[in-house]
Amino acid sequence: MTIIPTIDWLTDLNVFAVNRLPAHSDHNYYETLEEARDAVPMKMRNELNGNWKFHYSVNPDNRPKEFYRPEFNCSGWGDIKVPGHIQLQGYGKPQYVNTMYPWDGHNDIRPPAIPMDHNPVGSYVKMFSVPAHMENKPLYISFQGVESAFYVWLNGKFVGYSEDSFTPSEFELTPYLIEGENKLAVEVYQRSTGSWLEDQDFWRFSGIFRDVYLYTVPEIHVFDAHVRTELDSSFKKGTLQADLKLLSVHSPSKIAAALYDEKGCLTAAADGVFSEGKWTFSMAVDGPKLWSAENPYLYKLFIQAFNESGSLVEVIPQKVGFRRFELADKIMRLNGERIVFKGVNRHEFNCRSGRAITKEDMLWDIKTLKQNNINAVRTSHYPNQSYWYELCDEYGIYVIDEMNLETHGSWQKMGAVEPSWNIPGNKPEWQDIVMDRAISMFERDKNHPSILIWSCGNESYAGEVILNVSKYFKEVDPSRLVHYEGVFHNRDYNETSDMESRMYAKPADIESYLSENPEKPYISCEYMHAMGNSLGGMYKYTDLERKYPMYQGGFIWDYIDQSIIKKDRYGKEFLAYGGDFGDRPTDYGFCTNGIVYANRELSPKMQEVKYLYQNFKLVPDQTGVTVINDSLFTDISRYDLEYVLFREGKELARGVLNVEVAPLSEGRAEFALPADMLRDSGEYCIHTFFKLKEKTLWADAGYEIAFGQYVFQVKGAENPVLVPGALRVVEGDVNIGVHGLDFSIMFSKQAGSLISLNYAGKEMIALPPAPLFWRATTDNDRGFSQGCHSGLWYAASLARKCVEVEVKESDEQVGVTFTYQLAIISEVEVKIHYTVLANGSVRVKSVYHGAANLPQMPIFAVSFKVPADYDQLEWYAMGPEENYSDRCEGARLGVFNNTVSDHLSGYVMPQESGNRTGVRRVNLTNSIGQGIRISSVSEPLECNFSPYTAFELENAQHHYELPNVHYTVVTVAGKQMGVGGDDSWGAPVHDEHLIHAGRDLEFEFMIHRI
Repeated sequence: MTIIPTIDWLTDLNVFAVNRLPAHSDHNYYETLEEARDAVPMKMRNELNGNWKFHYSVNPDNRPKEFYRPEFNCSGWGDIKVPGHIQLQGYGKPQYVNTMYPWDGHNDIRPPAIPMDHNPVGSYVKMFSVPAHMENKPLYISFQGVESAFYVWLNGKFVGYSEDSFTPSEFELTPYLIEGENKLAVEVYQRSTGSWLEDQDFWRFSGIFRDVYLYTVPEIHVFDAHVRTELDSSFKKGTLQADLKLLSVHSPSKIAAALYDEKGCLTAAADGVFSEGKWTFSMAVDGPKLWSAENPYLYKLFIQAFNESGSLVEVIPQKVGFRRFELADKIMRLNGERIVFKGVNRHEFNCRSGRAITKEDMLWDIKTLKQNNINAVRTSHYPNQSYWYELCDEYGIYVIDEMNLETHGSWQKMGAVEPSWNIPGNKPEWQDIVMDRAISMFERDKNHPSILIWSCGNESYAGEVILNVSKYFKEVDPSRLVHYEGVFHNRDYNETSDMESRMYAKPADIESYLSENPEKPYISCEYMHAMGNSLGGMYKYTDLERKYPMYQGGFIWDYIDQSIIKKDRYGKEFLAYGGDFGDRPTDYGFCTNGIVYANRELSPKMQEVKYLYQNFKLVPDQTGVTVINDSLFTDISRYDLEYVLFREGKELARGVLNVEVAPLSEGRAEFALPADMLRDSGEYCIHTFFKLKEKTLWADAGYEIAFGQYVFQVKGAENPVLVPGALRVVEGDVNIGVHGLDFSIMFSKQAGSLISLNYAGKEMIALPPAPLFWRATTDNDRGFSQGCHSGLWYAASLARKCVEVEVKESDEQVGVTFTYQLAIISEVEVKIHYTVLANGSVRVKSVYHGAANLPQMPIFAVSFKVPADYDQLEWYAMGPEENYSDRCEGARLGVFNNTVSDHLSGYVMPQESGNRTGVRRVNLTNSIGQGIRISSVSEPLECNFSPYTAFELENAQHHYELPNVHYTVVTVAGKQMGVGGDDSWGAPVHDEHLIHAGRDLEFEFMIHRI
């Protein structure tokens, strides 16, 4: 029967696949055993990636309707790269929205209708000839990913139609082939019924964005292989079973299977049996080595098909992992042990190519996960490229594989749950199109041992349709569990998910659930919303791992910023976010939530992730180190345990310790620090590390995988510091000058501040010090409406009045105190005391007397400017990356160097960044080592050095909007509030990391010349 394609399919719930081949496993296949063993590129596959002829139409009415005909001349069209997004190759524009549908405000429609007035159409044409070695065989085409619906023609004949952007669509081309050059035509629509099901929090693109290739098959072909492993209760006896579906004209004479270990030794073998239309085989394996993220042991299975004459015609290599994942005693267990997911949500993304990512991108990602102790990924919110699962199998990453379903905008509007027209809900007409997506994901991905959990999609509320998807997964695959968070909003469908899964629940809410004898284990499928300068308070979640066995970890939102390279009006590249392309509606910078920047550089937030996710806890003291091994299956024999002793940041000794600690146990290693090394008074610090003994797939030998430190003081006789020299004080009508040997320091009664620090003729003060109560608003601050709640501190930082100047002189020092009145409230008083010592050092003390009913204070600090030539930094503080009071668990005390320009973190929207806690001292110098040192007096400080003031950062939406650099801005704080991160739309910073403005506050620091 001739099928006549129609544009009406785009809105027909019953048409989502026409002539599409059934979904099947993603295995490779070869004609010889040697090729299969060597994993060479498949000869029976021919890529069609590269340049295609292309025409862009803003809507269907303007498309070249008959472009697929052989006589239609497309030679004058432009080119487009496949794989790639249409909107990132000069056609149309990308659009970023989160929950709302991209046509909100433009079209008043309800599903399954779509906006046809703006439904971009990409018309693709590829001319190809069948490779000689593929001629006279059946020929197929595979589209690995096309967004969101497409029609296919070959030589003017209609081939097929498909929806679902993130799973393969395959068609047979054999009946439509001609000799010589063939014309392949593909018509891609951005909007279709499927668009209602693809309302993920991401950029809205379209086009052929994954690989396209031709393939053929031998005379006998295993079209689908379902390979399963089982373990008995002792985990010492394994069984491998497989079901094979064949696509062939002739029946095989024999199917043989052989299993080899990693060394290439034969482990087991079996012959297939034909029954009920399929071939099956089973083999027993005694004492199999088990797969886990810690030890991703893979066997290699070779399935061989022989024709009727006994000749080998096909070999399938299939990597196999033996592992058992189950829910036992209300706890998720892998190979018998309670698992904790130390995970991230991961979009496929590249700042230049969007979701059309490369194998190199994926390799970088998988190594980055492993290097930073991340053991799990949720494929938010769609099936990824097959290669990603292969890497997760090989490198060892636990996967929640999520089907391509999100209908967020149909039930949640501006945060409110309003499911009056939610889809798919209980609407039976949506069942088939939704189930098709579940089937396509399962059939392709079922053989990957890294996948522990199937997910029924994301943020689509709940109902019978999704419940039926969960039942499908459980029926076809009892070896895995099923996840779905949406039942939190509708408990009538609680059985959809095997685990309690919530988004952005506060630690107290999680504890409330866990303390009430729940029926299901708990995971945070999304937590720690890492937007901009965030991830504060993450330790409150990881602390739950030890306290509650049914708390089994979570997945940070998210892995990588979704920002796109764009050029400003002067041709300079920058990272752009929603709205920068004129896209409306948009959710602006809400796409930048990564612990990795979009250009694949690590964000400072990763420092905290790596530490809190480490499997080995190192707790040193003055006599040794306690090792807590939280690994499920790994002893510490593959690591070197090193320690280093420092005094005041200077290394005194280091060594390597021997210790044996089994999985899920503790041990201790002792060391004897030489007594003479501890004789001097001062601050000492012991660093301990676990480092790889040997190179791995993901890191070189010597790579640090775990860290712990211990800081202690050695008391000694206090020797008074003699400050030589005499001071000459000149108190003029306006200025107070304090002069000593080779320095001159001046205060102004008129300016109400210190106005000059002149050392050896070098002026250090470019703008006088002033009290500072405001930091450049972070993304989380914006989400909490900090500007509304605490905006008076913005005004207080800019508008103040010096109401009193007091001068005190003695032989050794001169004190000048400025008292400030703030416009916000008369009861508040701020004083800054300056004490000039005879050697030119200045002691600065800031005192704040608070008042009742004031909002939280973002920062309590003193800030001033020095010339920009002073841009070299050496810290003795917590580092090396930026840290805050609620994000400093992963920081370590040490001496670190950087520059002021490098100090500004790469968050896409300018905001507070670069802070260091625990500052003992920091040198700010020019290129020849001249400058000043800032040091603590009694308590460590928080400091920041930036090319920009808090207010310049506050008023810039992009980095290119910041002014040229003329100064170094020095900010010395007694305290800065934490950055928070429970969410970015209203969650406050936890109370212990706030600054309560009703209390009296003070801090001190010293300024020394260098």
